Amino acid sequence: MGKPTGFIEYQREVPQERNPLDRINDWKEYQQSLCDDQYQIQGARCMGCGTPFCHTGVQMAGMAMGCPLYNLIPEWNELIYRGRWQEALERLLKTNNFPEFTGRVCPAPCEGSCTVAIHDSAVAIKSIERAIIDKGFAERWIVPKPPKTRTGKKVAIVGSGPAGLASADQLNKAGHLVTVFERADRIGGLLTYGIPNMKLEKSIVERRVQLLQAEGITFVTNTEIGKDISPQQLRAEFDAVILCTGAQKHRNVTIEGRELNGIHFAMDYLTLNTKSLLDSNFENGQFISAKGQDVIVIGGGDTGADCVATALRQGCKSIVQFGKHPQLPTERSKNNPWPQYPQVFSLDYAYAEAAAQTGKDPREYCLLSKKFIGDDNGQVKELHTVQMEKTIGEDGCVVFHEIPGTEKVWPAQLVLIAAGFSGPEQEVIHSFDLHQNERGCVDAPFGIYTTNVEGVFAAGDVRRGQSLIVWAINEGRGVARECDRYLMGATFLP
Repeated sequence: MGKPTGFIEYQREVPQERNPLDRINDWKEYQQSLCDDQYQIQGARCMGCGTPFCHTGVQMAGMAMGCPLYNLIPEWNELIYRGRWQEALERLLKTNNFPEFTGRVCPAPCEGSCTVAIHDSAVAIKSIERAIIDKGFAERWIVPKPPKTRTGKKVAIVGSGPAGLASADQLNKAGHLVTVFERADRIGGLLTYGIPNMKLEKSIVERRVQLLQAEGITFVTNTEIGKDISPQQLRAEFDAVILCTGAQKHRNVTIEGRELNGIHFAMDYLTLNTKSLLDSNFENGQFISAKGQDVIVIGGGDTGADCVATALRQGCKSIVQFGKHPQLPTERSKNNPWPQYPQVFSLDYAYAEAAAQTGKDPREYCLLSKKFIGDDNGQVKELHTVQMEKTIGEDGCVVFHEIPGTEKVWPAQLVLIAAGFSGPEQEVIHSFDLHQNERGCVDAPFGIYTTNVEGVFAAGDVRRGQSLIVWAINEGRGVARECDRYLMGATFLP
């Protein structure tokens, strides 16, 4: 514990955000930074708990509690307080392969389980984590470290999201020859095309990819397994195969008028926008534009928020986001106790931007979309909704009831469906003839990651379903450990 009275003396402070009205005019990251002295003060707030719930990384009543990466948070908080940044970086990298990603886009379940957060504001763990890794790159403490010896074993990893990259990093450290296959034209999976630049600039992703390449990992893009390369060829050329293809099967909205033009899945919208930005700074016109349009986003999660922020930057006429659940409370409810992740109302970056521009939070709650109406050219022009009431049935299940007389018509020339994902895409799974569970995910036990096919492993969202980046990295590290054990008979990977 760096300073026993730190959590009493100091208040939580996190980096400022750029002015919302300024940042909607560009695609740069909206977060800023503090100076080193300020981070040291924030590190001093850590209590150095005897039982640090911040890195327990478990599920409690179906909700996250602490960091699944088991980061040594109190240790590097104390090191930051004492100004020992390089040692803090070494501690951080023991458990987290990519702090520059988690420090930007993870929702920070660690902070929800911080002991200080029982009666005060949590330690600014996420901000400190990002500051450590950013300083590590800025000071050039992070340099390529290829393995000194090679085992001669070859591993193919399908998918280059956080799970795939983490498993590649770990297996490369063990001395194996690793090749990562990605069907898109850039490495990174959803880190590249699913998260917009204002949350994670792609130079950050590319910097890490270049480091991994310098350490000996081979990346192959524009290659889809089952189409460009058969599973049989992959298994013949490699000693083991790991599937980390994610869970990107869109959850649709099946109502009248769904076939109209102008209705798109959110991930298609975000992907095309980022690709056009990276390829040509939008000069090629190969993206879905919200300019001058009334935009509706269906779905209340982070992807929906990213759609709101993107549409604002494109110059939409109006923006509204529909959610089917009620507005979250401002404080924890009784059925959401510490140390669970707090389900409380917050003004995310996108909503702050919308409020600054329009004077109103764009979110609407407890709405059910009933039908789309189009014009004579087959273009969507409006969306009909009805208000819902959420109740808990006698069996404890959530029930929604339509409220008569609350029907409303919303103008809309662009509708973005951000209703989440229903599981992994099936083509690669079927091409390997893998067993699946009732949710359509690959049947591979947690902690073991083996499938019904010899030498084929699965990890990340393709195994567990849509989840957090920290769980993806956790599983990427875990599957690397078990793959190494399979190849060598024993493993020293954590």
